[in-house]
Amino acid sequence: MALKVKAVERLLKFTKDENEPGVYRYVMKPEMYSTLSQSKVIREAALRSGVSQGVMKACWDAAGEVIKAWATEGHAVSLPGLGSMRFGLRSKAVEKVEDVKTGLIKSRRIIFTPSVGLKDELAATSIQITCYDRNGEEVKRVTSTSGEVEDNEENEQNGEQNQGSGSEQGSGTGSEIVEAPVISGETPFDESTQVTISGPAGAEIRYTTDGTAPNAESSLYSEAITLSDTTTVKAIAIKNGTSSESATKVFTKNGSNVGSGGFETGN
Repeated sequence: MALKVKAVERLLKFTKDENEPGVYRYVMKPEMYSTLSQSKVIREAALRSGVSQGVMKACWDAAGEVIKAWATEGHAVSLPGLGSMRFGLRSKAVEKVEDVKTGLIKSRRIIFTPSVGLKDELAATSIQITCYDRNGEEVKRVTSTSGEVEDNEENEQNGEQNQGSGSEQGSGTGSEIVEAPVISGETPFDESTQVTISGPAGAEIRYTTDGTAPNAESSLYSEAITLSDTTTVKAIAIKNGTSSESATKVFTKNGSNVGSGGFETGN
């Protein structure tokens, strides 16, 4: 088993000046796989445990409701075999108590802390990097061995310790790389399916459903999309004038002649 990563040579600009030539850099990001549906996970879990799918689904739904309820009450909830999850905040610090207000909270976060076993397994997992130049040609492949695993629980604590007056936790400097959005929804489907698109915080999502490449003039995503026919959905995230790579997912209606497609990133 290995984590697959691609390094793509992209033109980066540090300002919004259209006359700035920019510089080329190899930007690495994980290869994206198709989203596994809940029904598929439940079916596999039922096979491994020897219980019926109906019982497994009931247990799955009940566990999800308990985790959601306890997490929203402020508890760190254990996730079997994985670690724990809790909710957190990003906020600004102020000097005077009279300045404390809810407006200082910039975002709400879901914080996952992996178990020791999961961290060890991830650390032992090799990483395969495939490099592509600016023309999309593969130019190099690299395989790593074991490495360190970042713990976002520790990062959260470090961010709180390094927080300054009036500064926002987790803020950084340098050119911004916008992550591609994630397209989710059931495929194949029978009558219709609901498609949702999520992207980086603060980014707008532009999408197409006719197979063309999305751009800043494409439809703005604001709510779930209902599909009733086989459709290719493509989307990009745009933040501070910078666009992400395009994300694509094919949603296939049962009975159609078009095969289902997986999630991918790229132009």
